[in-house]
Order: sequence, then C-alpha cells, then structure tokens
Amino acid sequence: MFRSFTCGELNISNVGQDVTLAGWVQRVRKMGGMTFVDLRDRYGVTQLVFNQEINGDLCEKANKLGREFVIQAKGAVSERSSKNLNIPTGEIEIIVNELNILNSSEVPPFTIEDNTDGGDDIRMQYRYLDLRRNPVRSNLELRHKIAFEIRRFLDEKRFLEVETPILIGSTPEGARDFVVPSRMNPNQFYALPQSPQLFKQLLMVSGFDRYFQIAKCFRDEDLRADRQPEFTQIDCEMTFVEQEDVLNIFEGMMNHLFKYVKDIEFAEAFPRITWADAMKYYGCDKPDIRFGMKFVELKDLTTGGNFVVFDSAEYVAGICAPGCASYTRKQLDQLTDFVKRPQIGAKGLVWVKVEADGTCKSSADKFYSQEQVKSWADRCEANPGDLLLIMAGDTRKTQKQLCELRLEVGGQLGLRNKDVFAPLWVIDFPLFEWDEDTQRFYAMHHPFTSPNPDDLSMLDSNPGEVRAWAYDMVINGVELGGGSIRIHDSKLQNKMFQLLGFTEEQAQAQFGFLMDAFKFGAPPHGGLAFGLDRVVSMFAGLDSIRDCIAFPKNNSGRDVMIDAPSIITDDQLNELHLSLVKPIEK
Repeated sequence: MFRSFTCGELNISNVGQDVTLAGWVQRVRKMGGMTFVDLRDRYGVTQLVFNQEINGDLCEKANKLGREFVIQAKGAVSERSSKNLNIPTGEIEIIVNELNILNSSEVPPFTIEDNTDGGDDIRMQYRYLDLRRNPVRSNLELRHKIAFEIRRFLDEKRFLEVETPILIGSTPEGARDFVVPSRMNPNQFYALPQSPQLFKQLLMVSGFDRYFQIAKCFRDEDLRADRQPEFTQIDCEMTFVEQEDVLNIFEGMMNHLFKYVKDIEFAEAFPRITWADAMKYYGCDKPDIRFGMKFVELKDLTTGGNFVVFDSAEYVAGICAPGCASYTRKQLDQLTDFVKRPQIGAKGLVWVKVEADGTCKSSADKFYSQEQVKSWADRCEANPGDLLLIMAGDTRKTQKQLCELRLEVGGQLGLRNKDVFAPLWVIDFPLFEWDEDTQRFYAMHHPFTSPNPDDLSMLDSNPGEVRAWAYDMVINGVELGGGSIRIHDSKLQNKMFQLLGFTEEQAQAQFGFLMDAFKFGAPPHGGLAFGLDRVVSMFAGLDSIRDCIAFPKNNSGRDVMIDAPSIITDDQLNELHLSLVKPIEK
C-alpha cells in the first residue's frame, strides 16, 4: 500500500505514530527555514512539515513541489502548535522524514479550491480536475449515499432491482428519441430509452410484483438547469395497487431520505392539490408552496373601467406581495421589465400599493375609483403596506406569466429558502392535452396512463375533461417524480390509442408486444419514477442538476471534455449504410 492512513483520519490520538500518506499537493508555504505542505486526498487535508535545519536536502525537495503533484510522505505524527480546528486533522501535523514524488503536474488551468477561479466552460473541459474540488466531490458522495439508501429502503419493501435494455425500439410519442443505427440490420435503428416504461409494465405482467431500477434514460430535448440529454431515474412499479398505495409507499421513501440526509421529519402527511387548483392558484403544475401569494381572480371587479387592457382580457388576476408597498418606482419598473422579457412575454403589469392608512394608490388610478381599487385589495386580503401585482390576458398564458412573477418576488423577499422544504402531491391531471397546431389530443403523461374510473363515461363525449390517475411529487417548485396507475385492459388501451390518433396498424407496430402481453392475464399495476439527479440537487441545495453528475453535458448537449458528439469516418458510415445531408440553415 502507498499509504497507511488517508489525509482525513489522523487526529490527536495518533501523536507519536509513524505513518505513510499519499495524495495531491494542495499548496506549499515557505516560512523561514520551514516548509509546510498541505496534502489532499478524497478524505481531507493533512499538513506536512519540513525543517531546513534538521534535513536540508528534504526541505529543498519539498520547496520544488508544485500544485497537484502526487506525492508519498512518511513521518511521525506531531501535535501542532498552531491548531486549525476547522478541519478534522487540524490538531496534528506530520514531521516528514521521507518524501517520494510519484508524479509531477503541470500548472492546473484553474485553482483546485472550494472557491475556484475557473469558469463553467473551463471546468467542464477539465472535469477530472473539477472533481477534485470539495464541493463537487461532496455532491457525488451525497448522490452515492442517496442511491444506496433508496436501494435499502426499496429492498425492505420487497422491490426487486431488474435491469432493462438500453437498445430498444423507437416510440416517438413524447420527447425525441436518440437513435442508434444497427450494422447487422441495415437501414434499421434502435432507440435509447426515454424511460423503461414498457419493460416495467411487462415485468408486472411477468408476476414480478414490485420492481425498481436506478436507470439511465435519454431524451433529445433542449437543455436547461434541471435537464440533461441523459439522466437517471429511480424507476418503480407495483402490481395490485391503486393510487393511494403508490403515494403512501413513495411518500414514505421521501420521508426516509429527509430523515437520513437532513434529519428532518415531517409531522403531517404531504398536502395534496389537484392539477386544476395548482393552475388556478399558482399558474403551474409544480407549485412552490414555501410561501403564499396565491393568485386571486379579479376579472369581475375590473370590468367596465374603460381600461382596455382589463376589459379585453379573458383573465385578470393578481398576487399580494406582503410588505412591498415600500417598493420604489424604479423597483416597480424593474418588475415590469422582468415580465416583458421575451421568455415571459407579458405586455405589462398593473400595481396597487396599500398605504398605511388603508387607502390605495394604483398605476391604473385614472380608470378606477378609490372604492373600486380598494375592492381589489379587499379580495386579495391585502393589509396596509402590501403591494398588489396584477396581470391580464389569455388565461393559460397569463397564469404562466404571473407564476414567473410570483417566483421572482418570492425570491426577492427571501421566501425561497433552500433550507426550507415544502413537499406536496399534485393529483387529478387531465388525461389529454389538446394541441392547436396538429388539432389532436396528446397524452399528458403517456398513452398507458389509466383514466380516472369516475370519468370513463366522458372518453367519447368529452375527452378533454377526463382526469388521469396520475400524480407528481413536487418539492419547492421542482417536480421530483411522477407516475400513474396504468391501463391493464387491452380494450381500454386500444381505446386510448384511437383517441390519440393511432391507427390499428400504428398501434400494433409500436406497441403490439405490450398489447399481446395484456391478453395473458395482466394485473392492475402502477408506479412512479423520481429523477435521481433532481433529488440529489435538491438535497445539496444546487441550482443545476449538472453539478451532481460526474461527467455532464453543457447547454448545447456537448461533452466538451471528450469533444462529443463528434464526426465519424466514412468507413463507419459505409458500414452502417448511412449517408449524411447538409444541415438546414436556421
């Protein structure tokens, strides 16, 4: 062994022992005739001491060490005179009597420190160096612990971990597939799985009862902070269950993780909100309920003021920002500019300040009387010192815009504390969503989601109003997981395909094997999949899932470290029977 101890485990009880350490040079400090070297490995940092008077040759050798040199040091553990109680090894140091340089290092392109001078691009390019930094390493250690604890919890609940294929057939309903050409089957392609959905349902038909898998999934989608082209799901499925059974199991799992990771216990069951109420009060299906500021509809109170913005709008609603009547005109203009940003797309914003004496001052004063404006404040239950922010327009579009404004104001007020956790279930999603461009219904989740049995009579007459047996777990405005009770009846599944515009031939070609399996005694089943990356990033307090993935892609879907995706040779193309076309210029 190159070492007898790690750089993070020696303490005052080891004083007097002869030890051998190995690791990377964090920094070298020269003080008179003494040289101090901070030696780092995955487990911590230990100070090495070299004394010019005792061993000049060894001290000179230490003086030539550079950052990130890999070294081995042998010596005796000694109590430090100047202790650093901020680290576990801060009471001791190693008086070195032998130094071996195992490998030298070029000067790294950024400092390997907790607070580095490296930007995102260069740290992604040299990710193997970035992984040496404590914050990044600790994220991966947390990921390991969470994955390990999930496996332990599910094993105790009698779930079996079963691996499913990575090379599958393409099912283009939903996100875009990544496709893989098959050399042995010319002009045919595999797809990488967007999820193990079909296989886990087949495992239920196979009688496996309870399945899980920490599975790699792939979607060719535009990227953002909580999305990568390849991601990891905690994928689970159960037989002979209804929605309530699934919610109870996985609420228990999340409670277990909160206790294990954060030592947090929730005294009550997670609240539940219907999709319709989530949209009505928060403008999105993943509401952040760490703070209030629910939407309040005001259309009936604003009509007839000869204010075209409100009179012509399908929807008028506002939020009450507590204590924000003190906002200056500059701050209000900044909020207006915020909602006008292209990614939000609003045309403007109306504000109402509730003064200390209860009177109201509004940006729409010339259109409405004091009594009318006060009626808005009363409906919003505003108190003196509060600020109303009101938006108008098409219902769904304005709700999304008001949602963004609510989150922005909540952030400004410090109401989105990463150390506060507010979980909930969103239930009763619509089974279908209508697309105006193609003039057809699409499955809001996927084609195998079961309709709510209470709504089956509306499948033909009013499919847009049919609720799904589907559910999402949301914490702090992030959808951590979602799932549904599945259709297990062949006739009902065929009906779903018809409503989604599949011909019998199309349904058979894409999902025939599943439909055939359902003919052989498919049990009732349902499940849920959590995004492991999102779970870890939430517990770590990160803004992006990229920071808890060992080797992530950038926002263009590229791995800049290995320069992928890349061009392949003509020989490879010929072997795969492929030819390339020039991309269409956008």
